[in-house]
Amino acid sequence: MIRFIFALLTLLLVNTVQALPNVQFAKLDLEQSKHLIIFLNGNKLSGLSAEVNQKTNGQLQFAIKSAGFNSAFGKTKTFYGLAPFAQITVVGTGNKALEQSQLQDLGGYAVATTPANGKKQFALITDSLNTQVATPEAWVAMGAGLRDYHFDKYKAQSSQSEPRNLILQSGNHIAASKKYNDDLKFIVEGVHLTRDMASEPGKDIYPQSFVDKVIDAFDDIDNVEIDVLNVRDMKKRNMGAILGVGLGSIHEPRMLVINYRGGARNEAPVALVGKGITFDTGGISLKKNSGMWQMKSDLSGAAAVAGTLLAVASRGENINLVGVMPLAENMPAEDAIRPGDVLTTMQGTTIEIISTDAEGRLLLADAVRYTQDKFKPRMLVNIATLTGSAARALSDEYAAMVTRDWTLAQKMMSVGNTSGESVWPLPLHPNFFKQIKSDIADIKNSGAGNPGASIGAAVVATFVDEGLPWVHLDIAGVDWLNQPIAVAPKGSQGWGVRFLDQLVRESRQ
Repeated sequence: MIRFIFALLTLLLVNTVQALPNVQFAKLDLEQSKHLIIFLNGNKLSGLSAEVNQKTNGQLQFAIKSAGFNSAFGKTKTFYGLAPFAQITVVGTGNKALEQSQLQDLGGYAVATTPANGKKQFALITDSLNTQVATPEAWVAMGAGLRDYHFDKYKAQSSQSEPRNLILQSGNHIAASKKYNDDLKFIVEGVHLTRDMASEPGKDIYPQSFVDKVIDAFDDIDNVEIDVLNVRDMKKRNMGAILGVGLGSIHEPRMLVINYRGGARNEAPVALVGKGITFDTGGISLKKNSGMWQMKSDLSGAAAVAGTLLAVASRGENINLVGVMPLAENMPAEDAIRPGDVLTTMQGTTIEIISTDAEGRLLLADAVRYTQDKFKPRMLVNIATLTGSAARALSDEYAAMVTRDWTLAQKMMSVGNTSGESVWPLPLHPNFFKQIKSDIADIKNSGAGNPGASIGAAVVATFVDEGLPWVHLDIAGVDWLNQPIAVAPKGSQGWGVRFLDQLVRESRQ
């Protein structure tokens, strides 16, 4: 009995999810905290920051000048001992008017200068921000929340981080508080969920446990219907591609479907489809050992769909949105598919397997067909860590984006710029479809020596109706970073939640 209780307590500890930072909004008041963060546009302090300088008898301005600090965007400098304040951090904002994504970045840069123990309260003074964005303090708070993320639950409890304790001061604190707490906070929660899923060891995240964790996150959220297709359901629908990928694992594949009904009853939904390979060994086409550990994050497309649905449904967005997440583990075993095998998809199209490591497009083939047949969406976006080619082509600055419609491609680039998650188009040439023709089946899942990112998109496009607005996002280069950026520590970026959330906002009817 004691052993059982200990195991239960251990399980509860391991499954503890880090809380979001404690974010408050308040009127301008220099008495609230002795630890300040101010934003500097140019070299002259203004607003409440000028009062801070007065209280230090001009020592703050002198320290900034003596340190040679300029206000380049994202540059930070912390000064100590400027009485009566214990600590003052200056964050440069550049010389241009700030956009929505830049405000998020500033929040990230600011919180990165604070200790990750939550013991001290930091006041962010935001009245000097140069922007036309409404309630900029809320967007700064969102960026701070995005950066204040730590996946350290497997460390000793004494080594785990605590959420930061922040106060954002401005003359518009009531509206900013409402914007953050009724809206933007849910994006932060969605991103954190996505990062959690992508950071979990493969032993702990497999198709059914992915389903369980996501369903738990949606507890008590209105207008959400959740369905889970098991092997029997997929066999009934002839989903041979998904089933084929999952053959080599002891964990059976699943398809998680979240249907959020926030719009009009007869309104066609926007559909998001995310690749969910819970661990990718490459299957029989085994990957090299170097870096294989990172393949625990090959479910990031599905996780981003789950995070986006969580954000949208939590704030009660006025839209119908469906998320479809095909889930499988790609392992080598006696039952695993082999190069040269042929799978029959739900659509009836047969696929010759050239490489079992080109498995993500197999999941998407059945998933996008199911989504179109079941939900009749007005737009379909699929997102996946699909190809190393996307990373080689665009590095870690852009996700690769493929669509049949150049006007839609331009819209997606605009969505990326607004959200802070940038995309860049790759071609979908008619020759790519010729290159995936098979000698023994309808198509093959890879073309040796061909541009992998576009070839992968062509395979998926084979299963998407030509008249349907469709966007393919390959996030292999942006999903996992080995260095921190403004709004994320190193590791899983939770990429896609901000982009897809912004797309949803712009797709409301």
